[in-house]
Amino acid sequence: MAAPDFWNHQETAQAKVAERKTLLSILKPLDEVYAASNDLAAMIEMAAEDESFAAEVPAEVERLEAEIEQLKLKALLSGEHDAAGAILTVHARDGGTDANDWAEMLLRMYLQWAQKNDYSSALIDRQDNEEAGINNATIVIRGPMAYGYLRGETGIHRLVRISPFNSEGKRQTSFAAVDVSPEISDAVEIEIDESDVRIDTYRASGAGGQHVNKTDSAVRLTHSPTGIVVQCQNERSQHKNRATAWKMLRAQMARHEEEQREAEDAVKYQKQAKTGFGSQIRNYFLHPDQRVKDARTKFQMGNFQAVLDGDIQGFLDSVLRWRAGQPIDEGAE
Repeated sequence: MAAPDFWNHQETAQAKVAERKTLLSILKPLDEVYAASNDLAAMIEMAAEDESFAAEVPAEVERLEAEIEQLKLKALLSGEHDAAGAILTVHARDGGTDANDWAEMLLRMYLQWAQKNDYSSALIDRQDNEEAGINNATIVIRGPMAYGYLRGETGIHRLVRISPFNSEGKRQTSFAAVDVSPEISDAVEIEIDESDVRIDTYRASGAGGQHVNKTDSAVRLTHSPTGIVVQCQNERSQHKNRATAWKMLRAQMARHEEEQREAEDAVKYQKQAKTGFGSQIRNYFLHPDQRVKDARTKFQMGNFQAVLDGDIQGFLDSVLRWRAGQPIDEGAE
């Protein structure tokens, strides 16, 4: 990074900076734990002579155990693409306008989580619904192990609440689908036969300036063998949208290969694969009581609003433990 020509190639430089940040997120706390363990050993020796040191030992042991537990969790982030950024798409599913509103609430939840963890985020594509909320939206979240943490969010998220869009105040169940793929570096080889990809251009819709509905700037790519479809309309330039769409397709293909490997392992070890875009993974209740519960890990939180404000790390950590077959603390009511 100190080299004079380091920033001559922006994308390569940024990737290197991100890699350094990821390594430091593991090495720095590891060094701190080593140092603290040596300090604890000295504290225990001094406690034999001074009771004031003895009183501090239990609290320090508890703090160190918590730090070590976090390092153990990070050790589970060892997948091929876990260190990559995460391309996250939210789709409104069943539930009418409530589902569109619910999809936007989930989008905000992930953006809030990113902000709380000092991760960067950028909007790639957004399709607003005419009444409220969104039909779908895609963002990219970059930070240490972003994909590793978020990959378990793929699936159906279910909301139960009194509908704000129902004049009779009836309870409504809404569904939104979340899809997470790794942001793949151009240096990583992903085999895509361009003859298998259909490219469609169309006029963008929604807010976005004078180019909207006047130029065919939006781009949709369809990969025939897998049925994977990606689209981008957020930029004014068709060229930029096309480049972003190809990046999204590479990400989806990488995740598709990852899922195939997991399915093969599942057959080998005679167990079901643990993830899926179509599977319901989490329930969010605002009525009759407030709670959020993961259908896979049984981890739950009683503070619905805190979860929607981005406090989802407990769920992410529980999925990591569940994948590794470790015991899970089911959380607080």
